[in-house]
Amino acid sequence: MNLFLEIIKFIIYSGLIVIISKYILVTTLRSLAESLKLKSRIVGNIAGYATSIPELLTVGISSFNGLIGTSIYNIISSNVINLIQYVFAIILNKNHKILRNKAIILDMILVSITIIIPILLLIFNIDIDTNIIPAFIILYCLFILLNSKSHTLYINKQNDTKDIDIQINTNENIKLKTFKYVIYLILTGVLLFIIGNKLGNTLESLCNIFNIPQIIIGILLGFITSIPELITFFESQKHHKKNNNNISGVVEATNNLLTSNILNLFIIQSIGILIYSFI
Repeated sequence: MNLFLEIIKFIIYSGLIVIISKYILVTTLRSLAESLKLKSRIVGNIAGYATSIPELLTVGISSFNGLIGTSIYNIISSNVINLIQYVFAIILNKNHKILRNKAIILDMILVSITIIIPILLLIFNIDIDTNIIPAFIILYCLFILLNSKSHTLYINKQNDTKDIDIQINTNENIKLKTFKYVIYLILTGVLLFIIGNKLGNTLESLCNIFNIPQIIIGILLGFITSIPELITFFESQKHHKKNNNNISGVVEATNNLLTSNILNLFIIQSIGILIYSFI
């Protein structure tokens, strides 16, 4: 009975994180980005940061509770599932021809690398400790640079004319909306932190008391924490399709995918390693 109760708690807390991320966090960040009139690539990056919040919470909590294996498998499964969901969303929206763009091709190569690296680390049994963090940070900066340069060179600006660089409207209405969105984000972060603590206690019970392997917990968390990305992949393409600007939708979805995956592997995993090492 206790095991059943802990599994129910796991499902409820994980579901709450996903629901809050989808209906509050992602929606608020999109509204904030659009109120500031950001380019589709930047909106995709912001969505990538937003949809990685669940991974940050679950990896941080797992590491804090000594379950570093769970966090590693969480990252691998999340990145693989993100890629599968992205391809699924592209095919359903019939935007696969846009994938021939050189900038998108490079982004997809970088996404593939974010999946290959952790698999190689596990295959060759390389110690995942603080010594690997500097390499992760360098790779993160390199991936960001490559993404930015490739989009400058290869994205057809004529197809992206509806997106402009940051142009902040200074009227009071926009300022008020921006302030409101920031308050929403802060409150959402606090709420996610509280639920995340509850999820951490449940994870510790499942692994340490009921001896459920960390790989199983990690993969389950990967599925759960990837749901917000699935939502934003479809939403971004649907949003731009209304304006007959499909390439912007694909650019936004692709940058969402890339940003989410490199954050998961290079930044969030590094945070997990630091927490595990020092706590």
